[in-house]
Amino acid sequence: MGIVIIGAVFVDIKGYPLSTYIPGGRNAGRVEQVHGGVCRNVAEDIANVELRPTFVSLVDNTGSGQDVIDKLAKHKVNTRYIEKVPDGMGTWLAVFDNDGDVCAAISKRPDTTPLTKLLEEKGDEIFADCDSIAFELDLEKATVKQILRYAKKYNKKVYAAISNMSIAMERRAFLQEIDCFVCNQQEAGLLFSDEYDHMAPEEMCRTLAVNVHSANIPCMVVTMGGEGAVYARSNGESGVVPAKKVDVIDTTGAGDAFFAGTVIGLTYGKTLPEACEIGSRLAASVICTAENVCPRFRPLEFGLNIPVVD
Repeated sequence: MGIVIIGAVFVDIKGYPLSTYIPGGRNAGRVEQVHGGVCRNVAEDIANVELRPTFVSLVDNTGSGQDVIDKLAKHKVNTRYIEKVPDGMGTWLAVFDNDGDVCAAISKRPDTTPLTKLLEEKGDEIFADCDSIAFELDLEKATVKQILRYAKKYNKKVYAAISNMSIAMERRAFLQEIDCFVCNQQEAGLLFSDEYDHMAPEEMCRTLAVNVHSANIPCMVVTMGGEGAVYARSNGESGVVPAKKVDVIDTTGAGDAFFAGTVIGLTYGKTLPEACEIGSRLAASVICTAENVCPRFRPLEFGLNIPVVD
């Protein structure tokens, strides 16, 4: 099964200004529509390292839903456990500034409750032989409980990201059962009810180490955009991973690619700083790549001695 990823699919509608962006004004530009969603992106990113992940998700019972399945299958993602249901996909509407950063966004979440039934019926065959599990913490609470139950049953490592911290904040207790949780600097501030945006990496690292220890979270990684990322374990291990210097085209999906790389590294035997380094390389490849051009890597490029499955 490779790495199993569970999460939602979104349609991303993205607007880019053709000249200097004017906040609150009318901006001429271009508008693109692409497939998105944290875990959909993660599944594709993992597949682009020539691994063969399994994506457990929902799509609309429309042509758009089938397009999502077809594209992932083309990347050699196992799509057997993607079900078509009404309102199966969400929508993310975003406007970008001239630096490639999101300056305004609105999202409509899909109804992910059918995932609970899907896991009830097929959870054993999905998780029994997988290499690890990655999922969105802000899925339905019943779904999260099922994922953690199966992980414990089959002794699988579990890694989590989020797409909506306001929902994830209600699931703080789950973080103690997750092998590594990844979020950005602003989301970490929300989680720990503090303001972290002003912190440089070294201070953020020290603060994270204290928070992780006091909250009994096994491991946590916080991304900091162009300043890199910091990590900390409850056992006291902590550190800073510098960001790769690249020309920014679009920062969308960079955090998802970082999460994907970190999951790949931790799943296949790398240390936490080594795994974060893989995440940093994948994030850089997404940031500096034009839309619809997916960079591909071989496992050996990341020091992973994993047979490639054709």
